[in-house]
Amino acid sequence: MYSLRTFSFRLKPCVQTVTVQTSKRCLNSSARPLAVSGIAFNNVKVATFNFINSSKVHGTSSIRFNSQRCGIINRTYATESAKFKRGKPHVNIGTIGHVDHGKTTLTAAITKCLSSKGQAQFKDYGEIDKAPEEKARGITIATAHVEYETNTRHYAHVDCPGHADYIKNMITGAAQMDGAIIVVSATDGQMPQTREHLLLARQVGVSNLVVFINKVDAVDDPEMLELVEMEMRDLLTQYGFDGENTQIIQGSALAALEGRDPEIGEKAIEKLMDAVDKHIPTPVRDLDKPFLMSIEGK
Repeated sequence: MYSLRTFSFRLKPCVQTVTVQTSKRCLNSSARPLAVSGIAFNNVKVATFNFINSSKVHGTSSIRFNSQRCGIINRTYATESAKFKRGKPHVNIGTIGHVDHGKTTLTAAITKCLSSKGQAQFKDYGEIDKAPEEKARGITIATAHVEYETNTRHYAHVDCPGHADYIKNMITGAAQMDGAIIVVSATDGQMPQTREHLLLARQVGVSNLVVFINKVDAVDDPEMLELVEMEMRDLLTQYGFDGENTQIIQGSALAALEGRDPEIGEKAIEKLMDAVDKHIPTPVRDLDKPFLMSIEGK
């Protein structure tokens, strides 16, 4: 059995002397209850806590105290958070284009290249397409959002799905954009969703684009790259964009993501973001008008 020890001490502001009987087992994380007399339960908790803190006076410094087992509630208080201040203009952009042309890979490559400058948090391909269905099928289904910044701007980036079955999700993402990066594979050229995404982007009010010709490391013939670029300029003009002056960057998002071939990898991503900074204008926000929030229906 466990021997009981009795200690008498005076509580403030109480004037009466309180006797607390407790066993070693209780103080050593046992579930045995305290035997208390002469004071309300709340004061007993305070008394017990003070008793433990002053245990050295009674020669019991080896006693360990478990606050949860003995009924003491430890409280923590939140500190005031710092007010967020944005020092750069904010722009909403996104990646659009045909399925499997490398939109999500490009998004991941942008975050990796900018993270080396402290301007983004690196998001791997698996962190962007993180839903089980997306991982199982290897395609983007829902729109994904990442944030990063360049030397002049802060960006919210929407990675849109390219599959025809999820065109509604693409429209939802494109409606938020101030400009877009349309990704086209150098091996395929323009495809059905390339044309459809251009049409939908125009209809929802996205009028400023930058083209990224991806997977150039998979094409050996330079004339093929020139042909893809010419076709894209004609297609942009056909859908009401400025095809002649639209910036077109050639590179490999996968090379940038894997850290190889810097000319078509990291440097191409830097050229792309420079083009986005210069050729997608900063939108004018109507901050004095009533707040408008879009609600997606079924």
